[in-house]
Amino acid sequence: MMALIEERNGPGIWLGYVFLFVTIAVYACIGLICRTADLNEYYVAGRRVPAMFNGMATAADWMSAASFIGLAGILFASGYEGLAYIMGWMGGYCLVAFLLAPYLRKFAGYTVPDFLAVRYGNGRPGGSMTVRGIAVAGAALCSFVYLVAQIQGIGLIVTRFIGVEFAVGVFFGLAGVLVCSFLGGMRAVTWTQVAQYIILILAFLITVSLIAWKHHGMVVPQFSYGSILTQIAERERTLAEDPDEQAVRAHYLAEARTVEERIARLPASFEEERDALQARLKDLREHNAPLREIKAAERERVEFPRDAAAAYVQWNDERDAALARSRPATPFSEPFPAHAGQDPTTQRLNFVLLVFCLMLGTASLPHILTRFQTTPSVRETRNSVGWAVFFIGLLYISAPTFAALVKYEFLFGLVGTSFNDLPLWTVPWRKIDPAVFSISDINGDGIVQWAEIMVQPDMIVLAAPEIAGLPSVISGLIAAGALAAALSTADGLLLTIANALSHDVYYHMVNRSATHQKRVTTAKIVLLAVALAAAYATSLRPGNILFLVGAAFSLAASCFFPALVLGIFWRRTTRAGAVAGMLTGLSVSVYYIFVNYPFFTRMTGIFGDRWFGVDPIASGAFGVPAGFAAAILVSLLSRPERPVVGKLVSYIRKG
Repeated sequence: MMALIEERNGPGIWLGYVFLFVTIAVYACIGLICRTADLNEYYVAGRRVPAMFNGMATAADWMSAASFIGLAGILFASGYEGLAYIMGWMGGYCLVAFLLAPYLRKFAGYTVPDFLAVRYGNGRPGGSMTVRGIAVAGAALCSFVYLVAQIQGIGLIVTRFIGVEFAVGVFFGLAGVLVCSFLGGMRAVTWTQVAQYIILILAFLITVSLIAWKHHGMVVPQFSYGSILTQIAERERTLAEDPDEQAVRAHYLAEARTVEERIARLPASFEEERDALQARLKDLREHNAPLREIKAAERERVEFPRDAAAAYVQWNDERDAALARSRPATPFSEPFPAHAGQDPTTQRLNFVLLVFCLMLGTASLPHILTRFQTTPSVRETRNSVGWAVFFIGLLYISAPTFAALVKYEFLFGLVGTSFNDLPLWTVPWRKIDPAVFSISDINGDGIVQWAEIMVQPDMIVLAAPEIAGLPSVISGLIAAGALAAALSTADGLLLTIANALSHDVYYHMVNRSATHQKRVTTAKIVLLAVALAAAYATSLRPGNILFLVGAAFSLAASCFFPALVLGIFWRRTTRAGAVAGMLTGLSVSVYYIFVNYPFFTRMTGIFGDRWFGVDPIASGAFGVPAGFAAAILVSLLSRPERPVVGKLVSYIRKG
């Protein structure tokens, strides 16, 4: 219907409004219909969700903004290396199916901290409060980091398709999250996620198919895009040897050396540039310069480092960015290319460790494990994992195709174009703040070079319909799908944090006599508070979506995987061992991110060395082994748990 209206009346901004607001209205209606004050319904949807529908809800819960927006984007930017995300995430569901989900469902608790507290409670009513408290802190931390990534994605979507500022877009998205989860808890979220999955998968698959059919005549491009990869590889080889491309890369190399000189002259260079900027701003004001120039100078002053230490961090980032753009682009389908600016051995190590962290993180994320508490039986839990893998696989098989199709459009449709004849789609995307796309005529020849294009991976999927020249209605559809992906995961994460705080903290640690009504009310209040805190954290723009998601996986794996696996499969694991394992694993992972990720080093001025060259996104590579070692060693040194714990483990693992 929307396509017919567009064909008759032409495109307009109203398309974005209709797609976004109508889909949110649908989710709100589902949330309203499924409202409940029943404790069992609010926490685990009454444990009566059929396997296929739970698989769809799990897929929507799982395929966040990182999957829908970020996955094709990272494949576009880094090619082969981006496959680590597909391998890690899909492999993680094997661990979920075989190691954790059926056993947690057999326990029939409400939350992951619930299981850990009882398993390591040595037979005490309510379990161990120490283990419960640590588990709640770990669940809240990794879920909050993940939640910030989703709200950031929502802000980007709303900013582009409605035209509001990023901060406004964030709080708009927040309202969309709350209408889905506030009234009905897990019951509302489950059926909302089923609807969201249908929208997101149709949006992704329809867009891929239309781009492939329009430009390449492919009906099912997922199985026939090899010829496109060959053309991309040939084009990349040609561009790598192009003198104009080399001139642009030489410019960025010179820029990197200039920044290096500024770093070498700190703190004098910082003081000189700060004083010069203040003097220029003062001069503009005194001479009544145009408001645009004054505003630009004020923004430059705000963005200027606050002190020499901050300048050191910021200028190092600028130097590294210039150096990255001075190198030939990473070949799209070549594994671990030698000229990517890193030792090939280190690249392979980071690839393998990232897969490792994503697999274990997938099996440890509380909001995913909680989803499998909603099925009627252990058998249905296993079946729902299978359905989830199928539904997730539909998108993951298509993401590399999507990336290849858009890469082809850039290399053959944009590169080589005159700056006077740039495609219309470049105009709105160059205006977005924070910047996600830019083109600068570095060598002054008036022709777009590949090295002159700056693309943030997060924009690739959202911009694809415009890049490919599809009708505006498809842009609205892809925006609705991206919003559905971000909202669905945000719903699950918010509910996980709120339920852990209301059930595990409020009920078990504060008020054991609280009524069901009071516990549900507390969960709703906490949910609102966490949502506002996440929106504020998102407004600080802490990092790109894919890094935040990857960091959440490392944190979850480091905190929960050793304690969960040992708790199910090794009766000798003790409460002291579990506490030591969770604290050690989480501490190591947090420390490694804290001293190596630029957002934190900029704030604190604390810098660390990368162990074996491992990226901070794979901090779980150190946290998980440390957690296992600490849990096993302390368990062997401490007194065994009471026999009742062994009976609990036997019951969970039986049948």
